[in-house]
Amino acid sequence: MSKTKIIATVGPASQSAEVLERFVEEGVDVVRFNMSHGTLEQHTETLATVRAVAERKGAHVAILADLCGPKVRTGEMDPERSTIAVGEDCVIARSLDEGQTGTAARLVTNTAHLVDDLQVGHAVLIDDGAIALRVTETRDDEVTCRCGAGGTIGSRKGINVPDTDLGVDSITKKDVADLKWAVDSKVDFVAMSFVRRVADIEAIKKTLLDLEADIPVVAKIETPQAVEVIDEIIGVTDAILVARGDLGVEMDVTKLPMLQKSIVLKCHEMGRPVIVATQMLHSMVENAVPTRAEVSDVANAVLDGADAVMLSAESAAGAFPVPSVRMMRRIAEQVHEAKAEMGDRWSDSLAHRMRVGYLRDATTSAVARSAALVAHDLGAKMIAVWCRRGTTARWISKYRVSQMVVGMSSDAATCRRLGLSYGISPMLVDDVFAEGDRSWVELEELILKEFPMNPEDIIVLVGDPVALEREPRLTIHVVGERRSRSAGTKGRRD
Repeated sequence: MSKTKIIATVGPASQSAEVLERFVEEGVDVVRFNMSHGTLEQHTETLATVRAVAERKGAHVAILADLCGPKVRTGEMDPERSTIAVGEDCVIARSLDEGQTGTAARLVTNTAHLVDDLQVGHAVLIDDGAIALRVTETRDDEVTCRCGAGGTIGSRKGINVPDTDLGVDSITKKDVADLKWAVDSKVDFVAMSFVRRVADIEAIKKTLLDLEADIPVVAKIETPQAVEVIDEIIGVTDAILVARGDLGVEMDVTKLPMLQKSIVLKCHEMGRPVIVATQMLHSMVENAVPTRAEVSDVANAVLDGADAVMLSAESAAGAFPVPSVRMMRRIAEQVHEAKAEMGDRWSDSLAHRMRVGYLRDATTSAVARSAALVAHDLGAKMIAVWCRRGTTARWISKYRVSQMVVGMSSDAATCRRLGLSYGISPMLVDDVFAEGDRSWVELEELILKEFPMNPEDIIVLVGDPVALEREPRLTIHVVGERRSRSAGTKGRRD
């Protein structure tokens, strides 16, 4: 399976047990629920199916609930009268008369005060910029726009207003309801859409705290405001998602490739998991084979060092959900194989890497770096890490070591959440192991059942399952030998 993790969005094309089972077989690590679509009842049913399939297949599959956020969308449109041509005018109104639906000449949005925020000259981009309008006149309850790029305006299509400072809350009433569902459903990650500032992340974490939940937050970077304070946002969130769809609409699209690389690098430096998403294999919504450009796009995300790559419409609503997952996995595997063949000639070889996370936690950073170097120098086959929350294992994975990284924990949620981080294979252990009541020989037998190795292969064991002190411990074990060699002082479980 690919070390780069795969996130697949579920939807009408992939809600059945049969398709979800194929997803797991093809290597899906995280299943994304897009809360912008479907009902909570539908999500509950699909979530139960995902968990049943994962349990049956013995897989640790994490659940990501992606909140809608303050996304501006078109209202209900009349499909017979929703096509607009270049040069035609379109009125965006605060409301329509009862019973009316929107047309290309006059429509509404889900954000009534949008007409108060728009100013003459501001751009209004619909459906990822496929339809481009520009405001020519403002009035109390409506604005008039001139069409610069035409097409058919669909119902509930996204609207971007890159020139406009929208006076909207970061968490909507729907988001709060969806968060309650996420907490009750015990999801593993919550993604926050349209993050603009550090206060947005703090707000959602406070809401989760009020709900007595401790769920990691994924910040979706899709606004210019977020890019301006990206370092601060990375510092307060648990993971980053580079959402190239809205980001490419809100900003100059030619800046997007280098911006993606910059954000991925910053996440490495801060020890944060990072996801690259949006239109990665978009042509596979309708076609069985992706374009060459899409294959290169996925490969470059892997080369950039993304922990995970994500499928959206391809797996949720496309005609080829399973082949799209398989294609993404195959691309990632090909990249990893090519890098392994090139070895230290590759530009991101171990000797060229930064000290992951040292600005945040020097001790954990030192443990992670030491484990990576010891494993590299000894030619170890595995780095096994005792995990409480998984921080040390995640930071070791940032070094992109050639060894298998196994995160051992007695907590099932921790095992699922490790599924977001590059190259980590989670391993659920019984409490007797996590409480330190079993010998190395017994632990070795347990490891070898899941991860077969040969006699004399080396395992670097990181941490101690029962130690609480922040003192590092690395132990070198040789498969089949009862003796071990310590490479540190007393350890801790991260």
